[in-house]
Amino acid sequence: MRAPGPCAECGARGAARYRCPRCGTAYCSVPCCRTHRERCAPEPRQERPRQREAAGQGPTPAPTHGPWALEDILSEEDEQDRVPLEKLKLLGESEELRDLLLNPHLRQLLLTIDQAQDKSSLMRKFMQEPLFVEFADCCLSIVEPPEKENVLPE
Repeated sequence: MRAPGPCAECGARGAARYRCPRCGTAYCSVPCCRTHRERCAPEPRQERPRQREAAGQGPTPAPTHGPWALEDILSEEDEQDRVPLEKLKLLGESEELRDLLLNPHLRQLLLTIDQAQDKSSLMRKFMQEPLFVEFADCCLSIVEPPEKENVLPE
């Protein structure tokens, strides 16, 4: 993964870990997000489906991507770090991963990360927990299988 760039709002170097879903501007924190949101040109609002149906216009066509589509979150440079959907689907097929996820302690750790403001520092802390390391290693071995080392070509 590449290092974060400067925050567009406060100018903090190497701190912009988040991107605006509307325009892609990078920012570093909730206060900078709020400041940016006040200045960011909002997308035009779509009519609600019930209002369209009541007007006899039928349902609104599905958008090509949601408000948090990959295109909004990842820049071109981040694309190299993205895991293809086919490999992500392998996670759901892994018996070993399912067995790990039966552990209530691991599930609590994952919920804590999901709800945390500073996910990266919490991930670093949890990487000291053997159970979490086992989970991370299992995920990585599924989406990025280790290359065979010291094998002579046939």
